[in-house]
Amino acid sequence: MRTLRVLQDSFPDDPALDTAVSRAMMHRVAAGELPETLRLARPAAVVAFAKRDALSPGLLAAVAAARERGFGALLRLAGGRAAIFHEGTLELAHAAPDPDAKAGIHARFEATANLIASALRQLGADARVGEVPGEYCPGRWSVNAAGERKLAGVGQRVVAGGSHTGAVIVVEGAERIREVLDPVYGALELSWDPATVGAVEDEVEGGFGSLWEAVRDALLEAYAARYELVDGTLDPDTLALARRLAPEHRPPFEAKASPRSGR
Repeated sequence: MRTLRVLQDSFPDDPALDTAVSRAMMHRVAAGELPETLRLARPAAVVAFAKRDALSPGLLAAVAAARERGFGALLRLAGGRAAIFHEGTLELAHAAPDPDAKAGIHARFEATANLIASALRQLGADARVGEVPGEYCPGRWSVNAAGERKLAGVGQRVVAGGSHTGAVIVVEGAERIREVLDPVYGALELSWDPATVGAVEDEVEGGFGSLWEAVRDALLEAYAARYELVDGTLDPDTLALARRLAPEHRPPFEAKASPRSGR
């Protein structure tokens, strides 16, 4: 059984740094400087724009609309279109070494989506894998409730020597996502159906205490069936690299080469 280091460091006061930490983790794992690593974190309220969104003439209006509703903005590490993070969502980032990372893209998508769905079913949700027609940030490997409401989106990025598979799981606060997506997607001229936005809290019975922690623990249990989990902490070198990368994830999303290695 492979060993998987688990981090739970969060940076809600600096969402761009939070994203950069996952990116730095990916590069250091790919370079063989760190072991395979999973990070589960509680993010701040932010709209994570994709590279395609950054090219839209409506980007500035979309960023302004997000900020008017109390959401920050950042350029996401992976994924197709703008997605929403807030305090009621759970951020998952899995960095894995792989000398032929491109060949494993499909397998990693499938494994991560099925693992998330399995964890949510343990809590009582009718969780399934597949895109819901009209969902925001659509993707084949979304996790949904009963084939009708999106609960989680999965994205992936591949670099030389490894990969990053990320997901955002909506534990609570579906209405907050609808409220900010309406003007943001309007500015980006993206179509979607607000009825497809779901949250775990609307799909399970109560009695969990902290549902966010229950989802986190269910995910850890699902990973523990496949890996030997080892608790870890964010090391200074990864954090230092993340601080150098963070400006690339802040508006206006002007990419600059990292001083470390052009990453």
